Amino acid sequence: MSHLLEVRNLRTHFQTREGLVRAVDGVNFYLDRGELLGLVGESGCGKSITALSIMRLVAPPGKIVSGEILFAGRDLLKLANAEMRGVRGNDVAMIFQDPMTSLNPVFTVGEQIAEALRLHRKLSRKAARKAAVDGMREVSIPDTELRANDYPHQLSGGMRQRVMIAMALACDPKLLIADEPTTALDVTIQAQILELLDNLRKTRELAVLLITHDLGVVAEVADRVAVMYTGKIVEESPVNELFARPKHPYTEGLLRSVPKLTKKDVVKAERLQTIEGTVPRTTALPPGCHFEPRCPYRMPRCKKGEIPLYPVGETVTVRCVLFDPATIAAMPQHSAERFRLSDANENES
Repeated sequence: MSHLLEVRNLRTHFQTREGLVRAVDGVNFYLDRGELLGLVGESGCGKSITALSIMRLVAPPGKIVSGEILFAGRDLLKLANAEMRGVRGNDVAMIFQDPMTSLNPVFTVGEQIAEALRLHRKLSRKAARKAAVDGMREVSIPDTELRANDYPHQLSGGMRQRVMIAMALACDPKLLIADEPTTALDVTIQAQILELLDNLRKTRELAVLLITHDLGVVAEVADRVAVMYTGKIVEESPVNELFARPKHPYTEGLLRSVPKLTKKDVVKAERLQTIEGTVPRTTALPPGCHFEPRCPYRMPRCKKGEIPLYPVGETVTVRCVLFDPATIAAMPQHSAERFRLSDANENES
């Protein structure tokens, strides 16, 4: 069975005064209907550029230089601009990071939701208005008839984000890309928005690509997780497996740096662990594995050439030479045990 979305070897680069920035550098992943994939990583790792590449909204000097973006069997990168406009906002929709800057301040929110319906579904103004109000009701906006006449500045941050979701879902897309949908919202509103997205994807059988730097968000709603670092996916795994047994040293470091709570919900009195060093400059990435200068397990081989994604069991892939079968075979028994156990755990689950 073919996947709804399949991204193959996607590369998006930016030519800058300082040099070439490989913002997205050979990214591969897939997404099926009804599935939620979390794309996580630090700011600047390429998450949002990956999303904009799928939507073909990368602005100059950015350029998609190679790869395939297969959606329902069609390569979006080969579509004419007019064809892509028919896909964008219709079959594939996106919720952008900041609803205040993404919404037009001079039009009511009802008009902005109706616009996509009039463009893609050719509805009359009256029918589009009714569908927009129904969409606002579906995302739990109260007093929808009145709120549809409001301008973005008249709504709270949480309500604006609900409007963005209603706008994205107006034409019943098959794929929804949510780029940091809970940014700048308080914890209570974050939980409501996440619950709303999770319910909508289940009832509509939506495929959702959720972009975030918040591991807690991923743990709450994702089925699978892809971890990005300097433009590359370094680990992809089912969400429970990733949190229970992280494979890549970067993923391991991220999880160790999260504050832990005791059963009594009191923060343990111990020093937080951190990842050594800093993220390298995008115009001066180290050879081989980009995480090598910060990695506690680094070895000479890490600097030699492109590191591929190694399969670990049937559901996990890791971009780390520690999981190369040849590396494991050459390790002392006590050192290799961790990686052999990872294989065993995968096969048992």
